[in-house]
Amino acid sequence: MNPRSPISKLATHEVSNTPPHRGDQNLWTEDRALKEWLDCFGGSMHRAHLAQVGMLAGLDATFEKANLANAHVPELRAFDRYGMRINSIEFHPAYHDLMQLAVSSQLHNFAWHHEGNFGHLGQGALTYMFSQPEGGVLCPMAMTYAAVPTLRMSAQIADEWMPRILANEYDRRDIPVDEKSSALLGMFMTEKQGGSDVRANTTSAVALEARSGEGAPYLLTGHKFFCSAPMGDAFLVLARTEGQEVSCFLVPRWRPDGQRNNLAIQRLKNKLGNRSNASAEIEFHETYGVMVGEEAKGIRTIIEMVNGNRIYCAMSSAGMMRQALAQALHHTRHRSAFGRPLIAQPLMQNVLADMAIEAEAALALGLRVAAAMDQPGDPHEVAMARLGTAVAKYWNTRRCPYLIFEAMECHGGPGYIEDSILPRLYREAPVNSIWEGSGNVIGLDVLRTISREPGGIASFFDEIEKARGADSRLDRAIDELKNTITSSEGLESRMRTVTEMMALTLQGSLLVRHADPVVAHTFLESRLNQRYRGAFGCLPGGTDLEAIIQRALPA
Repeated sequence: MNPRSPISKLATHEVSNTPPHRGDQNLWTEDRALKEWLDCFGGSMHRAHLAQVGMLAGLDATFEKANLANAHVPELRAFDRYGMRINSIEFHPAYHDLMQLAVSSQLHNFAWHHEGNFGHLGQGALTYMFSQPEGGVLCPMAMTYAAVPTLRMSAQIADEWMPRILANEYDRRDIPVDEKSSALLGMFMTEKQGGSDVRANTTSAVALEARSGEGAPYLLTGHKFFCSAPMGDAFLVLARTEGQEVSCFLVPRWRPDGQRNNLAIQRLKNKLGNRSNASAEIEFHETYGVMVGEEAKGIRTIIEMVNGNRIYCAMSSAGMMRQALAQALHHTRHRSAFGRPLIAQPLMQNVLADMAIEAEAALALGLRVAAAMDQPGDPHEVAMARLGTAVAKYWNTRRCPYLIFEAMECHGGPGYIEDSILPRLYREAPVNSIWEGSGNVIGLDVLRTISREPGGIASFFDEIEKARGADSRLDRAIDELKNTITSSEGLESRMRTVTEMMALTLQGSLLVRHADPVVAHTFLESRLNQRYRGAFGCLPGGTDLEAIIQRALPA
């Protein structure tokens, strides 16, 4: 018996027919699809680093630290023992351990260490793996990674902050950033009255000196309603200048003179999920900040950070789907009912195979977009990154909660209790859909791109047309998508349908060209079938269910 296994003989009965302790996972070596798709899109040079992170992130000890960090949520320490306002947040030691692992693994800066060498692709794979044990820690990782293009719009700010962002040592100290070994960044945009409509923001910014504009210091006053990772070292913030136009500012936790900045944390949010990560309401009162980018161009300045966070949402959702599937496979392999293992029963096989196809298609979609981000000199890839990021974010984040629910149902009661990882994954899943644009916001963003950037949708069709002629079902779906988009009447109200069609046709094209033939055929037969309703376990008769399950099983 494994010495770590619980005692199986109790006073009243002997425990049997219960899956063994899952133990250590290797999130790299056990995931055949991840390795194949990474190589497919050109990221094989990152295998060694990903293998190391996959081993560490999959350790049972890592999953246990995630449990502790979520059980012992952050606590606000607005004042010190002497009554001085310090605006600090206290985290459980397990959270700091996970942060150290994430930072040392380059979850916050891998893409920028490997620019021109499929760094974003590697970043996506890292996000996919690390999201499986814990999503809350990745919020500051995602925002730091995504902030870089915005910071680079101001050379002086980039020169000052990039060396700190590129450092791989986690420095938890709440001290001026020039005394620290590294830095993490965040983003505060949301206000009560506007939400996703950031043009409705009312936070004001007044120039501190005679000069104004890019690089100039300002004092900000207002209220930010949803501020995640508020213990970061600086934050990108939107505020209105005296001209009443929205501009972007970098707001540090500490002022250049070594004094605490006026960032008054009012309260912490009591959230459904993402509980290990603190989210706060913060009051600005003459809070120091420096303008980033052009004045009155704040939304355009910060949009690149939004896109970086959106690909994070897509890859994080794919990772959570993979972990939920892995948990379901483990349970059904070791649990019997009615005389047979669950995994050997036809209807359960249908459910598991269907989930496996969904998880692999989500992975392929996210990594394809990440690879496009690595080729800024190619107009086709730039267009794919622009439009594909929104499409992948929309579809992966919508499918993720439903797949986790299905994995929970595969377990029955044991999957519903907190001893299982599935309730935590289930609570975590919706944040990726809500953050950086809910479904309607993404649909409208896709519509704007289609309407204003004809080359973008042309490039999208060029991409999916690469599989033209390989399968009649895909050909029909592509034609239907074209007809839907060209029939512009009432298109805005149908943008969720259009975005879903775009996701499915792109996934189908990728799978036909690059995936295992059984997976590709089954995806097309189910997802592009006129009767498809999205429910798992409805794959058509004749599907090679066992082959799909064997591919998904931990190697």
